Amino acid sequence: MEPEVAEVAELAERLAREAAQLLLDRLEGARDVGTKSSSTDMVTEVDRESERLIVGTLEAERPADAILAEEGGTAGGTSGFRWVVDPLDGTTNYLYRHPGFAVSIAVERDGETVVGVVCDPLHGDVFTAVRGGGALRNGDPIGPSGTSDLSQALIATGFGYDPDQRGEQGLLVARILPRIRDIRRMGAAAVDLCSVACGRVDAFYERGLQAWDLAAGALIAAEAGAEVGPIEAGAPIPGSVLAAAPPLFEPLRGLLADAGAGE
Repeated sequence: MEPEVAEVAELAERLAREAAQLLLDRLEGARDVGTKSSSTDMVTEVDRESERLIVGTLEAERPADAILAEEGGTAGGTSGFRWVVDPLDGTTNYLYRHPGFAVSIAVERDGETVVGVVCDPLHGDVFTAVRGGGALRNGDPIGPSGTSDLSQALIATGFGYDPDQRGEQGLLVARILPRIRDIRRMGAAAVDLCSVACGRVDAFYERGLQAWDLAAGALIAAEAGAEVGPIEAGAPIPGSVLAAAPPLFEPLRGLLADAGAGE
């Protein structure tokens, strides 16, 4: 591993662990809750505290790096490195004290994601990946499931915040459900992608994600051996993402297309 990539990977894991501990420390406390794009798109002071912890450290330790963070902690840079930060993925789960929230930190170099860390504190999981180096959960190598039959596949998905979009996504689930084993909707894309990476689900798809939702998780899934790409061939990521055990990727993409995922 290149020395600077190793350096940023170590820092990303340290920051994810520290921010995840902050989330746990605040889990039972009072909530200062606001909304963003809709009444179901919530943000808390804990989201912002977590982001301040991460961004403040980056500004002090890697001032030449660029930053893209969900709650507005963005900065330009000159080093070629950019940090893509979701300080609390799964805010609704967090508010309900429901498992399935995480801190997600990715590092890009010249536009390519080279490091990904997702820290899921309630499950006690730290997922890490460095491009070309495979993926780990708590230091142990991981890989996707061996499922090859779509009818036996457990599929995770997520829903957007716009009410009309959510309605269409619900109809899509109704169309594909008879053709698969079952659906899981956990509520945090970063965790879902890591679940594909370790075989906890067979595949995951979602539309309308942002870069911070999936930058780290997508690298972890790909480095674990899953196939990762857009739902529609040729479409951009993060506009949509599909991650699956390799034998399931094209069959699931075809099923989603038949069911109207691109409409």
